[in-house]
Amino acid sequence: MQDYFEQNKFPNSALELSFVGTLALVFTNLMGPFTQILTSMFGSRIVLMTGTVLVTLALIVAGFSSQIWHLYLTQGIMFGIGASMMYVTIMGVAPQWFTRRRGLALGMVASGSGIGGLVIPFIMTPINSSLGYAWTYRILGFICLACDLVAVVLVKEKFPRKKGRKKLSDIVQLNVLRNFNFILWCVGSVIMLLGYFVPYFFLPSYATFHGLSASQGSALVAVSSAMNFIGRVLAGICADHIGKLNTNIIFTIIGGLSSLLIWTFATNYGSLMAYSVVFGLFCGSYFALLSPVTAFILGMEKFPSGLSVLLLFNVIAVFGPNIASAIENGVSAEPFLSYKLFSGVAYLVGACILTFLKLRLNRNIFAKI
Repeated sequence: MQDYFEQNKFPNSALELSFVGTLALVFTNLMGPFTQILTSMFGSRIVLMTGTVLVTLALIVAGFSSQIWHLYLTQGIMFGIGASMMYVTIMGVAPQWFTRRRGLALGMVASGSGIGGLVIPFIMTPINSSLGYAWTYRILGFICLACDLVAVVLVKEKFPRKKGRKKLSDIVQLNVLRNFNFILWCVGSVIMLLGYFVPYFFLPSYATFHGLSASQGSALVAVSSAMNFIGRVLAGICADHIGKLNTNIIFTIIGGLSSLLIWTFATNYGSLMAYSVVFGLFCGSYFALLSPVTAFILGMEKFPSGLSVLLLFNVIAVFGPNIASAIENGVSAEPFLSYKLFSGVAYLVGACILTFLKLRLNRNIFAKI
């Protein structure tokens, strides 16, 4: 949709449009602690139902947008709050049901967004071409309604929560920041995530810049999302065999190198498709492993607070596309080069910090961590 709006409705507004997705991601992470408070008060099912309503209404109302700030309020803030209620609630419930092969289980849970990224572009592009962006948003809203209702029906807690309203200080216990290993985990992850969103935001625009069609640009995102689905499951399998942190480091390094060594030199459909495959396969290990690594570092007692703090740190990372856009607008280099270098370097710097964390935990480089 960013590519469509930039080319047809809001020309020369790439930076302003990038804040739509940024706001959605910010509120998805920022509302995490408040979602946990609501869950403690009303239970997971009520929170999931509320999130479903907000996500659906946000997309339907976004179809009436005539200004960029309308998208900020709907697809950005309102959708982000609803998505947070869905995502944080389910990520808190899923680990309750698994003891063995938890890495694989959480990898499968986290891989769901890859399926959406595979299917949705092929739905949105033809609808947008024939019916316009308004009906595209409305139909997408009803698709989300159908999918989210399945989650409302099927997702439930294994252990009943104690009744009573929790305070924000009960959810976000900042004493977890006294653990230097946890700080390294947060900082390394945030720096890496700065580069994660950049290809997904700008790869379709890059494709049309080189003369490819909008459908080909959508196909690149779809293939990358499909490989992201496979990669997150693969990360969970590898985590159970070679260690959670080890897996994340290896995947992060390969993801960064793919931006520097493939995307930098990709100018045709074949080479861009190769990049989409490699980056998609290795870029999303963090989302599959954030829960088990956090639990490993802090222990299960402090895990809920650690997860909330980590999600708050993630708010910084969602500004990656905006920072990359500002750099792109401020330099006189080859078009899109800043995006490629920014994504690749962010991944590699994050991997270096995570490697330092691994060596602090165990100096044996081959230790299963």
